Amino acid sequence: MWALRRVSLPLRKNGFKIGTSQANFSDIELPITYIRDQAGIFESPLLISEKCLCFKRFYCRKTGYANVFLVKRHFSSEVGLEDRVKLVQDTILEDENENESSFSGGGGDCNDDEPSRNEMELSETETDPSEKTPMEKWATSALFEAIVDFPGIAVHAALDKWVAEGNELSREEVFLVMINFRKSRMYERALQFSEWLETSDQFEFDERNYASHLDLIAKVHGLKKAADYLERIPDSNRGELAYRTLLANCVRANNMKKAENVFEKMKDFGFPMSTFSYNQLLILYKRHNRNKVEDLISVMEKENVKPSVFTYKLLIDTRGQLNNITGMEQVLETMKAEGVEPDTQIRFVLARNYISCGLIDKAEAVLKEMEGRELTENRQVCKSLLVLYAELGKADDVERVWKVCKSNLQFGECMAAITAWGKLNRIEEAEAVFDMILKTWKIPSSTHYTLLLKVYADNKLMAKVKDLLKRMADSGCRIGPLSWNAVVKLYVEAGEVEKAASILTKFSQESRKKPLLSTYMAIFKEYAKRGDIHNSENIFDRIRQASYAVQRLHFQTLLQAYINAKAPAYGMRERMKAYKVFPNNDLLQQLRRTDAFRKTAASYLVD
Repeated sequence: MWALRRVSLPLRKNGFKIGTSQANFSDIELPITYIRDQAGIFESPLLISEKCLCFKRFYCRKTGYANVFLVKRHFSSEVGLEDRVKLVQDTILEDENENESSFSGGGGDCNDDEPSRNEMELSETETDPSEKTPMEKWATSALFEAIVDFPGIAVHAALDKWVAEGNELSREEVFLVMINFRKSRMYERALQFSEWLETSDQFEFDERNYASHLDLIAKVHGLKKAADYLERIPDSNRGELAYRTLLANCVRANNMKKAENVFEKMKDFGFPMSTFSYNQLLILYKRHNRNKVEDLISVMEKENVKPSVFTYKLLIDTRGQLNNITGMEQVLETMKAEGVEPDTQIRFVLARNYISCGLIDKAEAVLKEMEGRELTENRQVCKSLLVLYAELGKADDVERVWKVCKSNLQFGECMAAITAWGKLNRIEEAEAVFDMILKTWKIPSSTHYTLLLKVYADNKLMAKVKDLLKRMADSGCRIGPLSWNAVVKLYVEAGEVEKAASILTKFSQESRKKPLLSTYMAIFKEYAKRGDIHNSENIFDRIRQASYAVQRLHFQTLLQAYINAKAPAYGMRERMKAYKVFPNNDLLQQLRRTDAFRKTAASYLVD
């Protein structure tokens, strides 16, 4: 099992590539209401953040239940059925998180904090809105509808009225309200709801309720407020779950220093350290400090912490990113030796990394294994096959798989088809699938708008981009970070960096979501290329203000601006020390070139 540590040694010798796939795993290992079991592929949960939420129209239906998209997540710990039911009935700390439990890629010196190869491709957590299953009963909540229907947004007043009318406030009802709030991303209302429960004598908080409350504070008010609240939780309920929740939110915020501090506190307090907690740090190190990955694996071995399936998947993907195919295959064999057979997710990552390294024969062998004998009986792999065949440039195979999908449309497969046709530069086919989605489900969602927007942007179809943005606005869909990212990059590539910068500023001012780091970097690199020191420093400062960890890449980009401007960079070494950024050979060369006091051949002659 711990051959993994030996396999991970090449981390110290290889650079990271920007991004790969993403996986849908929970951030807090608690069960969630399920609609159906999805055989997920590694995709970006960022897409979910752009869902259009028209609360009154979308949730208050005559059917008596809130029509929310509920999905099954995969958890890093095994929980018995009875325990799952109890946890589900109490509360939920679900993964609404864009970053933490995902293969968001990047790391080391070249992290752009975006899905990169998987960016805006498909959302594995999007379920078919038309599906009806017995689990829909979990979404029924009279209290939730009463709160939403109440005039204004006075959650406390709605709850007071509910209790005054003699209604029961059971744990089941509390759970249903919370799941509806969370799935609709109404975090502020969810927090108000939780605050009322905490201060009311109608409900007794337990450890899960406190952890849920902490999670909502982190989402609404940030890590500092969440950490302050943690100190106020009664000792009897301030356990591993609460700290693990804060840890997950630190990872979500890409705050390595805070995450490490929380992790060390958990160890100092003697909490049982779960594989989940180690995986959180592995995700963060994979993004920002690859040298620590192997060290953490070593600590897991020493502490006898067994790797989870997620750990294996993360390490397989990491080896693939490094073009270390031998190491990737060794992790796979180690996993098999532990009795874990590769699933669709793992095969997807294997195939994609083979494609990335030019090993087409190996990729095709994996695809054949995924497809099986009869594709119609193996529909769960269609989403993966559409994307992978497109990356191989096999339009005929994409058409063949899509023909199977069209016989019974599923939402995720439609999303994959848009991506696949976009990769093949088949714009009309991508637009046709987009129209199918609108015609079939009739629920405007920024998710599929964003996918088509990415297709247009990749093909530099500026007029179509503008038209689609107008359609999004007219339909009431919120334009989120991924959409803005595509637009900004399109303007940068068109040479209109000033326009791109103004769009970024507008988004930052109007949206509560912060832009992706890669959005900043697209503009940052262009300013550096032009030798525009003033604007380069401005973007550097905005990255810091957005709470992204300042890394070596940012200093390299900033120094390049000084080099191209043929200007000295005063105090740069001190600035790097302040951010605890240590230069590699390339950065040292840049520092020498921008050193105002360096000795040149001419200066020696003058002396």
